[in-house]
Amino acid sequence: MLKSYAELKQWRQRKLNAVSTDHRKLNLFHDELIRETVQMAAENLRGEWGNPPAPFSFFLMGSAGRFEQSVWSDQDHGIIYDSHDNCQAYFLRLGAEISHALTLVGYERCEGGVMASNPLWCQSVHAWKTQITDWLTEASWQSLRHFLTFFDSRVLTGEVHYLNELKNKGFTILQQQPKLYFRLVENVDFIKKGVGVFGQLLPEQHGEKAGRIQLKQTVLFPYVNAMRLLALKERIESPSTLSRFKELRTMYSFVKGFEGDFIQLLEFRLHFRKEAQSYKEVQLIPIDTLSRVHKQELKQLIKRGQKLFSETKTIVEKECSS
Repeated sequence: MLKSYAELKQWRQRKLNAVSTDHRKLNLFHDELIRETVQMAAENLRGEWGNPPAPFSFFLMGSAGRFEQSVWSDQDHGIIYDSHDNCQAYFLRLGAEISHALTLVGYERCEGGVMASNPLWCQSVHAWKTQITDWLTEASWQSLRHFLTFFDSRVLTGEVHYLNELKNKGFTILQQQPKLYFRLVENVDFIKKGVGVFGQLLPEQHGEKAGRIQLKQTVLFPYVNAMRLLALKERIESPSTLSRFKELRTMYSFVKGFEGDFIQLLEFRLHFRKEAQSYKEVQLIPIDTLSRVHKQELKQLIKRGQKLFSETKTIVEKECSS
């Protein structure tokens, strides 16, 4: 039985190579490792602060929430607790211990502070419902970005129905105010161009990223954002892009042709980035390391993702304006 964060990190280092060629096995391992880390953090806090003062759930967001982590990942997580009493101090302390533990195990802190140690992402069920209402009522670029981040979520430990309640709150508001979909589309409408007018790859031009394509912003996000928009519209709670493809292909026949592209993209990233040594490095691919065939494959994945997003945008805007 593992007894320290250092032992968990060693386990990560021993196991990672064995699962780094299979997307599903890799993400199952991430889940297992993060769950063990969270449980250890909770035990460590219990010795100092006592038992949790209320039932709660710990949930993942971002690539972890979507079951789409590569070999390296940063932290995106939150806490929901069921109490009207002032329990936030305890759960913020728990969130801080979890974030500290995950950092030691090998998951970088989120630069944007999307972690359970942040009061914005650690609240009671009631406060969370108010927060979601406020985000959608304000409908600013930042508040909608927070909402979209929250929506790519799943419970890793604890009470699953708390998160389901919150997602249903969001669905209800969107159903009552369909014009919000225009704002959500605007929020994710900028796609970093990856292929030029002459069919050439367009890597970063300056700094440490020069000569590299940003896999997340340029290649992955058009698929993720398209499926998230349709999932919101159809009240689909599952955060996984692949799960969203499976549920949505019976409602929108056009998405069927893109599911294979997304699977190919996950495999492409895993193949070429499995040797990366940091979260930053895993998101960048030097184009001079790719063969002509693989460059063509990358171009096709970029173009297909942009086509998927464009068709999704047209459908969402058309249906929500009628």
